[in-house]
Amino acid sequence: RGGSDRGSGRRLNGPVIRRRSDAFAALAGLVLFVACAIVAADGTVGPAELAVFRAINELPQALSPFMHGVQWLGVLAVGPIVATVAALFRRWRLAIACLLVTIEKLVAERIVWELVERSRPGTTIEDAFVRGDTPTAGASFVSGHVTLLTGLAWVLTPYLRGGWRALPWAVVALVAFARVYLGAHAPLDVLGGLGLGLVIGGIANVIVGLEARVAGVADHSRARYN
Repeated sequence: RGGSDRGSGRRLNGPVIRRRSDAFAALAGLVLFVACAIVAADGTVGPAELAVFRAINELPQALSPFMHGVQWLGVLAVGPIVATVAALFRRWRLAIACLLVTIEKLVAERIVWELVERSRPGTTIEDAFVRGDTPTAGASFVSGHVTLLTGLAWVLTPYLRGGWRALPWAVVALVAFARVYLGAHAPLDVLGGLGLGLVIGGIANVIVGLEARVAGVADHSRARYN
């Protein structure tokens, strides 16, 4: 009986908590995304955004091999990979949340492409450095890499402890930096992707819920249980 009780927290039908912070994150992400979308909607890159882009994009070419490698951390397959690892550790709700984030990302970015038309820096920014096989044309707003990684970072963080909690967000920042450096996106594209990622990550946690035992004491006092 004791062994069964200890394992019950990892069952899909174990105690579940839904945090207000997930709803707040989704709302804050929506505000950030909409603000970026409004600015980017005319299809151009303004002076302030251009200055930030050039400060990153014009860094030394020696960074290129590393940045090309880093950007692979944001490909679509990362979602199912993280879900598989979560399932191996019997974190079933996390696995489902990661898959849901991946699906949400695919749906959300296609809706955004219908609403905001802005081409990649290779088209919109004169003399942009477009490195390697980075596309020079096509939809630029928002960054799908950053959207996916932000959503995954949000659902993954509650399951990590101590300094490990910073790791997913360090990956988000590094990939966002790499995408601008490589000339794949302008700064508002990655910032809008961050906002959209918070939306899909927050929604995923609201839908799936967290295992109560990983949510933390502070969350217990402000959350609703199933």
